[in-house]
Amino acid sequence: MHNSMFILIAGPYRSGTGDDPRLMADNLRRLEAAAWPLFRAGHLPMIGEWVALPVLASAGSGFFEPLAEEVVYPAAHRLLERADAVLRLPGESRGADQDVAIARERGLPVYLDLAEVPGVVV
Repeated sequence: MHNSMFILIAGPYRSGTGDDPRLMADNLRRLEAAAWPLFRAGHLPMIGEWVALPVLASAGSGFFEPLAEEVVYPAAHRLLERADAVLRLPGESRGADQDVAIARERGLPVYLDLAEVPGVVV
């Protein structure tokens, strides 16, 4: 049996989209696709945008406004203060690479594939 972990799912959201909202939504769906296997395995999945987007909306700001810089990466960094591990999904992403670097500095496991996460059946 494995211990339950709070796992930050990191991967492309805005990267490579040219700021096209449909492509960004596609990226978020790819991130979210990892949530169920993690949850089913007894873990608590989290995605930084699940925090950042509602915070920005409640501030009356959009994702591309200057306030986003004060929310998006800091939200992920605050989540990493509580995370037990990071699942880094494929694709170019400066933010996800920062998440991985912070996780490694803290000595947290960084999984590069769902199948590497304890208890996950893919």
